Amino acid sequence: MNDLILITRIHGFGYHGLFDHEHTNGQDFFVDVSMRLDLLAASISDDIEDTVNYGLITELVVNEITSNPVSLIEKLAGRIAEKILNTQEKALEVSITVHKPQAPVGVKVSDIAVTITRKR
Repeated sequence: MNDLILITRIHGFGYHGLFDHEHTNGQDFFVDVSMRLDLLAASISDDIEDTVNYGLITELVVNEITSNPVSLIEKLAGRIAEKILNTQEKALEVSITVHKPQAPVGVKVSDIAVTITRKR
């Protein structure tokens, strides 16, 4: 399948991380969603029923960022991917990139990100 939908830089403030101060103070997280699906019907019909609902996907992502803190962004990415596949039946494959630009590492970086891919 060559059709692709991208939703980038979905923002949420969350409390994920290994350290106590991350769970107390929180930080910004950004998520990119890439979905592979068949868009032939939607490109002909112009009907939302033939594609996925971007609004629902962005709300799902923000909800995952802002609730149920985890230690690793790998876990957060996996959780988002599974929820999208479980709620958007037309999505055949999803790649999720979680960006943690304020990750507490020993040197200055502009971003730390994890990308995972899950398929049906």
